[in-house]
Amino acid sequence: MAYEPKEGSGSLFKNDRKEKPTHPDYAGTIMVNGKEHWLSGWIKEGKNGKFFSIAIGKEKEARNFKAAGSDEMPKATIEDDDIPF
Repeated sequence: MAYEPKEGSGSLFKNDRKEKPTHPDYAGTIMVNGKEHWLSGWIKEGKNGKFFSIAIGKEKEARNFKAAGSDEMPKATIEDDDIPF
């Protein structure tokens, strides 16, 4: 069974692809109003110590992946004119 986020909750993971100081230290997703949004977090230093600064980003767009275990194969589009002999 796949993970299904609950309303108002999300997850952050360490950003291993951070290349610039402006990139988030942590990235993940959060469910808001039934839609999954990107979530970013930065570790910052304040007068009372370290804290997280977070931002909710754009809605996460669904990708056109096939479901796990799907046996549907892509349709062949080879024409007789494509065969070199």
